[in-house]
Amino acid sequence: MKPSSPSQNPLESHVESALGPVVEPAAAQRPSTPLYKQIAEHYRSTIASGALRPGDRMPSVRALMRQHAVSLSTALQVCRHLEREGWLEARARSGYFVRRAAAVALPTSSEPDAMQVDPAQYVGVHAGISAIINRQYQFPDALNLGGATAAPELYPAQLLKTSALRALRHAPELLTTYGSHHGNLAFRRVLARRALTAGIHVAPEDVVVTHGGIEAVNLALRAVAQPGDIVAVESPTFFGLLQILESLGMRALEIPTSPTTGLSLEALELAIETYSNIKAVVVVPNLQNPLGSIMPDAHKGQLIQLCAQHGIAVIEDDPYRELSDRATPLKAAKAWDEEGNVIYCASLNKTLAPGMRLGWMAAGRWLERVRMLKFAQSRHNEEWPQIVAADFMGSPAYDRHLARLREQLRQQRERTAAAIAAYFPSGTRLTRPDGGLLLWVELPGQIDTLVVFEQALTLGIRIAPGAMFSNSNRCARFLRISCGAPYTVELDHALRKLGQLIETLSL
Repeated sequence: MKPSSPSQNPLESHVESALGPVVEPAAAQRPSTPLYKQIAEHYRSTIASGALRPGDRMPSVRALMRQHAVSLSTALQVCRHLEREGWLEARARSGYFVRRAAAVALPTSSEPDAMQVDPAQYVGVHAGISAIINRQYQFPDALNLGGATAAPELYPAQLLKTSALRALRHAPELLTTYGSHHGNLAFRRVLARRALTAGIHVAPEDVVVTHGGIEAVNLALRAVAQPGDIVAVESPTFFGLLQILESLGMRALEIPTSPTTGLSLEALELAIETYSNIKAVVVVPNLQNPLGSIMPDAHKGQLIQLCAQHGIAVIEDDPYRELSDRATPLKAAKAWDEEGNVIYCASLNKTLAPGMRLGWMAAGRWLERVRMLKFAQSRHNEEWPQIVAADFMGSPAYDRHLARLREQLRQQRERTAAAIAAYFPSGTRLTRPDGGLLLWVELPGQIDTLVVFEQALTLGIRIAPGAMFSNSNRCARFLRISCGAPYTVELDHALRKLGQLIETLSL
């Protein structure tokens, strides 16, 4: 590569060294793809790889002419093509810059009919969910775009390792002795202290440590309901909840849920008037899975008041709250609980370390029953991971980690949304959550995402089709896309292939 001239932009030199110049092919060898699109593809890949980041200046038109030995017309076509696809934005008298949020042109996913409760669909999870999960296992090497956990490299593995080794040096008997039945006290103290930011006042002695959030929700349901009882759930909802309800012999009543404001209180009130044996409402008020919605504080208070009036337990599942981008920490719905009618369930799987499988509960007036069920079901959690988590979460390093994680996830959401805007067919809609690692995508027309799921697997891509998140057919044209992994060229190519597949199916 020839050395850059003194006047050359250092970023332009970096991009040229990363990609190599694209030059005009001989006429007899010229491919069918126009040259400007070939060059645009190189820069699109550069943006996808992170060499050019949102807000960076694109190499000037003169630099493009020089680097790729093309005419002024071709260089301008490159920039205009990338601008049309949403990758660049033009700024007056400044040139082209990598766009920060190209997906703003896509409309938000449609709102549900708030009064359309599904009275015939509360019989439990259909066998299709298990079939989808088992089908995924047949393609272990497929790129996973449907998960709900951040990539391993985004978690503080080395710092946790240091804490783990220090704990064993101080107490090697941790591996050979039983721990506390309710959880390590130091860990529970840290959890109680951090819960204050969510508006929750709980004593360390009232915290129950669990094997992740799934066990916490399982215990909560067993504490408040019996087989045959109706449990109101959000629609769409996390498919794992539907599986739990089926395994417990309970029936899920789906309540329409907005991608912007969460569970419809009007629909829930109608359901309460219609069914006399609703025992609980399971809700994710903060960054709901899969919608990413955040319930307004006023709605949280109204939800707690409504359920208390009718003697219905609220089970709040809150694994994503600390991944919010908002300047003020989100409040938990339990912050409005004055009667112990809310069982609060949380997890560290999304924020700290999925491999540690740590969750916890504040069970309100069901505390003693939850303790009994926990002892009967799984006994105590391992002491060692709790001590490690307490050590790390009790230090300033945890908040620094969360700040980095939130920023990384924000960038990954923006770049994924930008790719969806560029590659998916016209008419596509998606949510734009204020945090988290999920996008809920609505496809145009009558495309069945189960068909997309099957055909995407053959392309080496895993998605989460909408059928997993509801017992009704209302989510057939939706899919959940994960933004948990750093945006790479491989991921960008996968989203392009997925968009092309959807485009073909829409014809």
